[in-house]
Amino acid sequence: MDAMTGRERIANIMTRKPVDRIGIFEHFWGDTLSHWQSQGHIAQEENLNDHFGFDLQGFWPLNSVAKLDFEPEIIEENEETVLTRDGNGALLRRSKTHDATPEHVDFLVRDRAGWEEHVKPYLKPERRRINFEGYREAKAEAAKKNRFFFWTGVNVFELMHPVCGHEYMLMGMAMDPDWIKDMVNTYAQLTVDLQEILFEEEGWPDGVWYYEDMGLKERPFFSPTMYTEIVQPGHKTTIALAKRKNLPVVMHSCGYVEPLLPGMIESGVDCLQVIEVKAGMDLLKLYRDYGDRLSFMGGIDVRVLYTNDRAAIERELIAKIPEVKGRFGYVLHSDHSIPNQVSYESYRYFVDQGLELGRYS
Repeated sequence: MDAMTGRERIANIMTRKPVDRIGIFEHFWGDTLSHWQSQGHIAQEENLNDHFGFDLQGFWPLNSVAKLDFEPEIIEENEETVLTRDGNGALLRRSKTHDATPEHVDFLVRDRAGWEEHVKPYLKPERRRINFEGYREAKAEAAKKNRFFFWTGVNVFELMHPVCGHEYMLMGMAMDPDWIKDMVNTYAQLTVDLQEILFEEEGWPDGVWYYEDMGLKERPFFSPTMYTEIVQPGHKTTIALAKRKNLPVVMHSCGYVEPLLPGMIESGVDCLQVIEVKAGMDLLKLYRDYGDRLSFMGGIDVRVLYTNDRAAIERELIAKIPEVKGRFGYVLHSDHSIPNQVSYESYRYFVDQGLELGRYS
């Protein structure tokens, strides 16, 4: 088969049609690029998409915070962390020394009353929630470089927990499910309304990518029954918009989400990303069970890359790539994101060897 463009390749991978090789994409921690640039591996004006020849790119154009005009308040600050109150009324502690998920400290929204007072009235599909210019420029760049272009953003689970935290949200699922269903429906409709405004003016993407971290180590945050009854209606609402245009849908989820996969596939998900090994996800098992219905991106244990041991990296790739490329539905990606402790040489080797193993004769 002749060499394909990234756009052609990812389009086929999403529908498991023949390709010349597996796809390639990656996420990085924020300081990895600057670290590699400081070492002279990547030019200051160069981006990672171009440097490694990724097949796709995305852009996150929506702002779903409740109070758009709220200026984050610094509540407490020291040399290592800063504690702020954001436009959702959430009190979050962030590290000043490294990229990390913020610590959830407290929330104004702890129940239905807090939701209806502090957040729901503000969630209107206003144009100023949309970065039209950024989307337009990213879409044009992807087209120029023949990359597959994804609209990217979060779905209902990832929109709810920044408002009330995982603990209050999960207690609500068990004790006041109608409150959580109202949040799900509100955020799903807001997402669809904003997408329709954006796509009507700036054109449709090639695909839609939702971030939705629904798993912990060795178990999801909630049962498959709760997924079906509470979360899935929001997924069906948001995914239906993409399906009206026959666009593929990628859903990212850290953690163990295997029990949720039948419902996610029913909702219209075409590709699962990131398939976190240390949480208990097994790429080969998922491929055997769902590879006829689902494409995959990720599932390569990033901890192996931490070792900067080429032999170990090669073993990890050989153990997985030859099998999961079998139905043409795989994109090479680590099972998380690449931190700066992974050397440039190790990641370069990972890409080169992975793509060599992923070629089709």
